[in-house]
Amino acid sequence: MKTAFASDPRFENHVTGPGHPERSSRLSHTLQHLEAQEWFASLQTVDVVRCDTEWLARVHHSELIERARVSCEQGLPYLDTPDVAISPESFDIACLAAGTVLNLADEVARGRADNGFALVRPPGHHAEHNAALGFCLFNNVAIAARYLQKQHDLEKILILDWDVHHGNGTQHLFEDDPSVFYVSTHQYPHYPGTGAYSETGTGAGKGATLNCPMNAGADNEAYTQAFTEKILPAIDLFGPDMILISAGFDAHQADPLGSINLTTEYYAWMTRRLMECADRHCNGRILSVLEGGYDLDALAVSVASHLETLKEFGNADRP
Repeated sequence: MKTAFASDPRFENHVTGPGHPERSSRLSHTLQHLEAQEWFASLQTVDVVRCDTEWLARVHHSELIERARVSCEQGLPYLDTPDVAISPESFDIACLAAGTVLNLADEVARGRADNGFALVRPPGHHAEHNAALGFCLFNNVAIAARYLQKQHDLEKILILDWDVHHGNGTQHLFEDDPSVFYVSTHQYPHYPGTGAYSETGTGAGKGATLNCPMNAGADNEAYTQAFTEKILPAIDLFGPDMILISAGFDAHQADPLGSINLTTEYYAWMTRRLMECADRHCNGRILSVLEGGYDLDALAVSVASHLETLKEFGNADRP
């Protein structure tokens, strides 16, 4: 079995304009670094495909989908809020990103790959039911969670979000749903202002949200404490049928949009811990999707650390 991987130069056609942190070079620089690694050629390449509107609508209001389409067609500079910069191709590229994540989800859910990583943009975890926000048009990971439940009958989905910014959109989309367990480590207080420890879900979903807010300056040790004392026991108690990672790399110590001090190697450590959980509960099934990460060099080496670790576990013999 192998680790599946998907990316495409077309993701660079979502143009955000001069000075915007979520820029096309995030992908081109990362892909160039990955292609220089000896192990990269052994990954299982998965096709990039467009997401059907049906699956977008499982998570997002039809008004947002139509608003995004029309705004891009009309050449407007942003969608809903000025930080969601768009260009004429942004709607199509956002659909391509979501569809590529679903194609990878198929590969992993059907057992054709042990795990997978989607190097796509725009990111998704800030996108709400009827609002684009925080560089995000559509919530790729949330769409994948619903797709896996409906298309592959996987009942219990874990979403682990280690982006430096709290995934408000993902939390709100599932906060009343006990079948999707949302776990987040993030700088707090920080953009977007959500993600307090007291936010644990609502109604039937009470207890199915776990926020582990981190003070500015938190390092590997603080994250290890959160993982060992809170996150890993909670995952084992939930017993997921598949694990999704909102893999932002902006908690890296070099990132300009956060004040967390994780090292490059620590992303491999977190990946190993999640793979161990996946082996215990869901035959190693993990799908990881790029979110943030805005220092180009730190992003490239952190993605490589994460992806190489997925590959090592993907090729390992399982009991």
